[in-house]
Amino acid sequence: MRFTKMEGLGNDYIYVNCLDGGPEDLPALARRLSDRHFGVGADGLICIRAGRTGDFTMEMYNADGSRGSMCGNGIRCVGRYVYDKGLTRKTCLTIDTDAGPRTLELHVRGGRVEAVTVDMGRPGLLPPMEVEAGGEGFLLHPVWMGNPHGVIFCRDPEKADLERVGPLLEDHPAVGERINVEFAACPDREHIHLRVWERGGGGALACGTGACAAFAAALEEGRCGERARVRLPGGELEVERRGGNIFMTGPARVVFEGEIPEKGEGGGEI
Repeated sequence: MRFTKMEGLGNDYIYVNCLDGGPEDLPALARRLSDRHFGVGADGLICIRAGRTGDFTMEMYNADGSRGSMCGNGIRCVGRYVYDKGLTRKTCLTIDTDAGPRTLELHVRGGRVEAVTVDMGRPGLLPPMEVEAGGEGFLLHPVWMGNPHGVIFCRDPEKADLERVGPLLEDHPAVGERINVEFAACPDREHIHLRVWERGGGGALACGTGACAAFAAALEEGRCGERARVRLPGGELEVERRGGNIFMTGPARVVFEGEIPEKGEGGGEI
């Protein structure tokens, strides 16, 4: 099985071409390959299939094997993958996801995809709620960006005890479903500083949907303008609102390519 490891701001996934079929038991495969000691090492597995209504379909699994509906960094890499592999020459694509179709604009220079802009859709905002986790109280802003998020504004995200309260907030009974958690600060109206706890993945270097969720919540609260740069541990994303939808622009990079041997060939197993 051939694969390509790609990353967007350190949010890394293993990509497999499944246009003509693919391996069985993908949740188990995602868990094995995502292991950073005994596998390839990644935040999850993304299979690229034929489009249902769009050009291609992104089928995503988190590192724990759970199915993911949408990933902003992951879908940018899908755009670069299909272009680099010659599967399309289009620079405007529609990718089907479990959260619905998303449109991509590939920024190509010298035959290479340097960055990708994704129409992430219209955010779903719910009223803030007060929650308690680990003996602390938090004002959590629920945001839907194709997957569920809870944004918490604070003075300094670096001081948030993410490893301790992240798992508690991820599965908080008051929310009703597992969420991604963002600790965000807005030092001015053009910048957002962010740390993310991803459901099924833990502390993340970056999260595209999380950046958009934080931006949407900050807009709703009047903390930023119509365009901002979101700084995450893995780098920066550009986000803006156009006609009610959130657009995100960022890099998509190839880390390496490889092959997993069939069972019995060199000790490998898929």
